Amino acid sequence: MKWCVLFPWIVTLGWAQWSLYSARSLTSDLRAATVGDVLTILVLEDAQASNAAQTGEDRRSDLRIGVQGNYNRFGFQVGGGFQSGALFRGRGETSRSERIRARLTAQVIAVDTLGNLVVEGQRTTRINGEEQLIRIRGKVRPLDILPDNTVPSYALSELVLIYEGDGTVSRAQEPGLITRLLRLLF
Repeated sequence: MKWCVLFPWIVTLGWAQWSLYSARSLTSDLRAATVGDVLTILVLEDAQASNAAQTGEDRRSDLRIGVQGNYNRFGFQVGGGFQSGALFRGRGETSRSERIRARLTAQVIAVDTLGNLVVEGQRTTRINGEEQLIRIRGKVRPLDILPDNTVPSYALSELVLIYEGDGTVSRAQEPGLITRLLRLLF
């Protein structure tokens, strides 16, 4: 009698477990493959950019008019002159370097028509009054998912990575009210 009561329950649990992994080989690693699965994204972003420009301009104009001669007893002399000049030198240079390293788990929210996984995730950390937010979204090919169910961020297409901070350190780096007003005016 006990078997009659327990057997349907055991079969249901076994079937639920089997259906969860039925699309995968029994010897394969568990990797994200369907909506709702999770995978770990290794955020490894290095961005460097520099730009330099130099401009020079030099203009000169020079005009002189003069007449000399003797007329009877009186000396006749007329002179003139014109001189102009312009000089311009301009130089500008910018340089920027960014480096982000993080690990966060994202969830598969859709599978596109080609079988690529659309993933999205975020992590919020608060340390000593400073809140850091990392938000990521993109598409990953199932082939790019490593055996330990991780994927580097440079393997995601259409990557959107937002890294924001809010707190005393972030506010200290912002310009003051007067500086922002002057920037708006000029």
